[in-house]
Amino acid sequence: MVKADDPQMVDQDDFDRVAIIEEMDTARASLQQLVNLADRETLRAPSNGTRWTNEQLLFHMVFGYMVVRALLILVRIFSRLPPWASLAFAALLDFGTPLFHVVNYWGSRFAALTFNHRRMGAQFDRVVRSLQRHLRRESPGSLARSMSFPTRWDPFFTPTMTLAEVYRYPTQHFDFHRRQLSGRLAAGD
Repeated sequence: MVKADDPQMVDQDDFDRVAIIEEMDTARASLQQLVNLADRETLRAPSNGTRWTNEQLLFHMVFGYMVVRALLILVRIFSRLPPWASLAFAALLDFGTPLFHVVNYWGSRFAALTFNHRRMGAQFDRVVRSLQRHLRRESPGSLARSMSFPTRWDPFFTPTMTLAEVYRYPTQHFDFHRRQLSGRLAAGD
């Protein structure tokens, strides 16, 4: 875990960066605990409030971090363009929301066949380490870059998001879906 007083890792005055890194570490430990706790029956059980099984939902929680790598690139590109460019892009994505939801659902179902409970922990570790490494290197100016987002795609997308907010997004997504796991994986158990 990164400490705020470790000058090689982060600036002491950069509390948000430290908080985001620590949130990612907490999510990583939580996923490991969930995977260790899960048995075959629990993984195949339906989740609460989604059409996914617990295992598919666990992958979807990991995927939230994986997609951030692409979002970081998009914010870097669109923040350099006129504001209307990202507004138009977000509007186009919002228009395609029904298709997005279908792809999102089936993508997590099929991806969980490959990145199942035996492999998703290692994948999650790699993605989180990569995001944390990039976050540590971001300048305050780059963290302030922003673009418009498709607010119909995810409840944690806001009309405009900074790069710092994009780094915080996957843990919000993870925590939200964590509460939808069922059986032995249900929050509070």
